Amino acid sequence: MLHPLVRVSRLLRRFYGTKLSDHQAALMARGLPKREPISGVQDIIVVASGKGGVGKSTVAANFACSLARLGKRVGLLDADIFGPSIPLLMNVHSEPLVNDRNNLMIPPQNYNVKCLSMGMLTPPDGSIIWRGPLVMSAVQRLLKGAEWGPLDVLVVDTPPGTGDVHLSLSQHAPITGVILVSTPHTAAVQVTVRGAKMYEKLGVPIFGLVENMRYSICENCSQRMEFFKDSTCARSQEALPRKLISLPLDPHIAECCETGVPVVIKHPDSDYSKLFTQLAGDITDILDKQPKVADKDKATGGGNSEG
Repeated sequence: MLHPLVRVSRLLRRFYGTKLSDHQAALMARGLPKREPISGVQDIIVVASGKGGVGKSTVAANFACSLARLGKRVGLLDADIFGPSIPLLMNVHSEPLVNDRNNLMIPPQNYNVKCLSMGMLTPPDGSIIWRGPLVMSAVQRLLKGAEWGPLDVLVVDTPPGTGDVHLSLSQHAPITGVILVSTPHTAAVQVTVRGAKMYEKLGVPIFGLVENMRYSICENCSQRMEFFKDSTCARSQEALPRKLISLPLDPHIAECCETGVPVVIKHPDSDYSKLFTQLAGDITDILDKQPKVADKDKATGGGNSEG
């Protein structure tokens, strides 16, 4: 039996003709969504960026693998419906199997991380042309239509910007916290600030910022070469949440992305990998010290967001 999301992915043309107003009316009739825990998932961490091209998906993949290397049970959900990257970065391309007993997808696993992406359900050269409600529906299917558990952490790689996917996740899932990714470039910082404000308005905690591609290390002399002026970096630190780590532009990243082997797996002893180990350890400490969002939502009857 085909999973509903698999059937949807094979009928793009039919759904493309669906009127947006009809979907909006149906959503309004059902009222505001309710945050419900994902079966078997303890914590949900969203990795987000305001701008594309800042390395968000690379950070999400290496962060997930670093958590797994610390002994955590980890899942990685690719919520970027239009531009999925996780199948390539994690080398998981096969269509997920479906459990006939409950009609839930079984996420394939690599590097001890369970992965699920729309890229596994569509042809490599295919394109998805969907309006907002269909995108939100697909995200919900990926989130709640799979056998994720038991997981300690589900890492969610989101598309750049602030849109339907981010709103849908925040309204439907008890997100434990958000990791923002940005370069120190002024344009990237400005849109990342807007993203941070969106999550604050939705009541979603922000763990901090991963500052990416700030510098490079010479392989010959080990000299650190800064790409941005100190004044630019200072402005970014003032405008954004606390910095978790600063990542260099590592020459191994391109190779690892192309081969589907995250840097923390292929070069576990590199300085780049050690920074991710630090990040995974710091986030684990935060998770251990705070009450679970899922438990709080159960106690309060759900944390609905208005809008």
